[in-house]
Amino acid sequence: MKVAVLYGGVSGEREVSLSTGKGIIQALKNKGHQVIGIDFDPSKIDQLIDLKVDLVFIGLHGRFGEDGRIQGLLDMLDIPYVGSGVLSSALAMDKAKSKQIFATNHIPTAESESYVVNRYRDHSQIAAAVKERFTVPFVVKPNQEGSTLGLTVVKDESQIDKAIEIAAASDSVILVEDYVGGREVTVPVVGKQGEEEALPVIEIIPKSDYYDFDSKYKPGGSEHIVPAKVSDELTEQLQAYAVEAHQLLGCSVYSRVDFIINENNTPIILEVNTLPGMTPTSLFPDSAQVIGLSYDDLVERFVSLSLPEKNQ
Repeated sequence: MKVAVLYGGVSGEREVSLSTGKGIIQALKNKGHQVIGIDFDPSKIDQLIDLKVDLVFIGLHGRFGEDGRIQGLLDMLDIPYVGSGVLSSALAMDKAKSKQIFATNHIPTAESESYVVNRYRDHSQIAAAVKERFTVPFVVKPNQEGSTLGLTVVKDESQIDKAIEIAAASDSVILVEDYVGGREVTVPVVGKQGEEEALPVIEIIPKSDYYDFDSKYKPGGSEHIVPAKVSDELTEQLQAYAVEAHQLLGCSVYSRVDFIINENNTPIILEVNTLPGMTPTSLFPDSAQVIGLSYDDLVERFVSLSLPEKNQ
């Protein structure tokens, strides 16, 4: 097939996306597809309007890639693409909205509150509201951002003003939530809608205090244990929650669901990533490898799951 890979982009996760795109392009070529790589920029929409391909593989992360906007454009152009559609992408990107959906369906989440920046006179008003609602430690982060960009773990009240300033620089809505300490795990999900399955659970052991940007992407920043050393019962619960979260948001083809296992051994859901990192050493391929699915085969599976029924 003729497949276009969109990668790069203009979000804070551009560097990660460049690496994801490079891996996907090579895998598709290895599987015999004709591949067009596009370093996507929203100011150059004509790159897509004039596109003549069988399928688009979205290797973008963050804004203008993972938030439903590019999916909406491709829908209007009637070009099939790999992964989740407009609504599920937008919901997963909006942490406050997705947390409401999870909580309503009894998937445990951290207590949180969102603050619309322009509803307050200045950042000090937001800080006052946060102090009234939360006690340290808690997390301040942009409501719509990935890779922990703009996130601060506030351990002392003196950090609040700076944390709000950092988060507000990335988004018009700030999310504050109770800090949940514990073991960090993630669960990849793949399959046709209604027939999804969870892959082996991965435990992430960051070298720093928590799984921040450097832990995720710098060499040696974290250790991945696959499958995670947790009980069979907890594994089943994590995998069931992951598939349920994926389905509740209406995700398609694949996603990766992040959790913290707290001190009571309860999984607390953090978020659903509709376009998780897909470099050959990323978490999703690491998990697939354990069940005998190579990186190239995994990418090919995503492609076959994304084709309209008539083409399969």
